[in-house]
Amino acid sequence: MTLLTFRFAPSPNGELHLGHAYSALLNQQMAEQAGGQLLLRIEDIDITRCTPQFEAGIFRDLEWLGLNWERPVRRQSEHFAEYQAVLDRLIAEELVYPAFMSRGEIRAFIAETGGRDWPRDPDGVPLYPPLDKALPARERKRRIADNMPFAWRLDVEAAVARVPGSLSWAEFTDETMSATRAIEAQPQAWGDVIIARRGIPTSYHLAVVVDDALQNVSHVVRGQDLDSATGVQRLLQELLGLPRPRYFHHRLILGPDGRKLSKSFKDTGLAALREAGMSPHDIRRLVGL
Repeated sequence: MTLLTFRFAPSPNGELHLGHAYSALLNQQMAEQAGGQLLLRIEDIDITRCTPQFEAGIFRDLEWLGLNWERPVRRQSEHFAEYQAVLDRLIAEELVYPAFMSRGEIRAFIAETGGRDWPRDPDGVPLYPPLDKALPARERKRRIADNMPFAWRLDVEAAVARVPGSLSWAEFTDETMSATRAIEAQPQAWGDVIIARRGIPTSYHLAVVVDDALQNVSHVVRGQDLDSATGVQRLLQELLGLPRPRYFHHRLILGPDGRKLSKSFKDTGLAALREAGMSPHDIRRLVGL
């Protein structure tokens, strides 16, 4: 019988907060109930914002909460060669293209052509214009040779055309994992997403599907804010012939103002709550566990 595998995968670009605590503890609870194992993965491909200090804080917080995970811990920054090999495959199959437009150029193009009617992704960001996708191969090579900055973007239309039939995933209806429902993936809603950058041969979408496959992750339990992104990841899984995990996108822990907690807004971290005298039991109570 195959061992069920769950994972908690934080990024060391800030301090863990109550939302992370809920996700980590829920992963452990569901893994224990299923007789499976829990992995810890450090998603540190953003080498400019991720630091060893924040990573050390993650370990301290999770150990204090009583989390148990399998060793060794996978750090994405140590596996760029693996992501590069997958990226090279997508390049060879002409499923990605170099995108050269800066944010300012994107804004200017949209203002001149589409304005407020320009389509946006589920996060509200304007979809990438189609100009670079239409560039001749010679012009692409010239720009790359001239050291112009670029990112590799997925040609989502070409990618969807390569996948026979419909794209879907199995989503658990609640934490008990007693029932699932089929969710239809809509990767086109994101447009031509970034798959890698010139200096970093991956992006979140690419790294996460490669890691989940290599680590035999069977169950992906994460926040509702990543629900719609699953469509892009399901598309990549099909293109690359990777296994299809089951998913559960749990409720978010909200702040007093009703928005989800975020590192970027400096929401109160677990370390500060610990120093204020809270116990792991208090944290579990706060997040509804």
